Amino acid sequence: MITSTMSNGILEIAIDRAERKNALNHAMYDQLRDLFTAYGQDESCQAIILYGKNGFFTAGADLKDFQQKRGKEDPPAVRFLRALSKAQQPVIAAVEGFAIGIGATLLQHCDFVYAANDSRFRMPFASLGLCPEGGSSLLLEQIVGRRRANDWLLSSRFFSAQEALEGGFVTALLEPGQALVKAREVAELLRTHPSYAIRLTKHMLRQGSAEDVQKAFDFEAAMFAQCLARKETQDSIKDTGKV
Repeated sequence: MITSTMSNGILEIAIDRAERKNALNHAMYDQLRDLFTAYGQDESCQAIILYGKNGFFTAGADLKDFQQKRGKEDPPAVRFLRALSKAQQPVIAAVEGFAIGIGATLLQHCDFVYAANDSRFRMPFASLGLCPEGGSSLLLEQIVGRRRANDWLLSSRFFSAQEALEGGFVTALLEPGQALVKAREVAELLRTHPSYAIRLTKHMLRQGSAEDVQKAFDFEAAMFAQCLARKETQDSIKDTGKV
């Protein structure tokens, strides 16, 4: 369900679960965490590309996992997000089709996001009786501004690739089928630069907010668990079927 290849210093990670529109479950989060933990600190890895197969990025979380009781420890999704946020080398996302729920919020931790011009995004948490996650309670306003953050998080509506571009949520739009091509081109370009300079630049860009991001994960995870414990949230999740 999560596959990876490493070639010439570039790690490609693919989400591949066609029957569930690439929805992410606990086992897949663990695979992603392991990859970002191992390669994200590996100096031989100069760039990481993340994409979805089957014509879409990911439908987000598998809601069956939301019906399980949570303990006080980080859930698998948060462990993955922490590893992603701490990756030392550039992370490049290639989005086709749609990116929903955590599939959208994880993009906040990517350094480049290339999307097909017909792709769609959604952060449906409020409509499910849930709260923001993925660091979006902190980062989304910083990236796209308060008005757009309010709109996308409170309305839970789909927003277009063009809206995402105008808000600075994605780096550039491509014709359908070309997002991964562009991601590979950029990864190859980055590979020609001294890797220590790339890592240092990313560190300097992120250092001012790194601690705040981890605190946001802590707060969101606690609030998310409280939301999941509510009957109306569970009823909404059962009715919806997928994020």
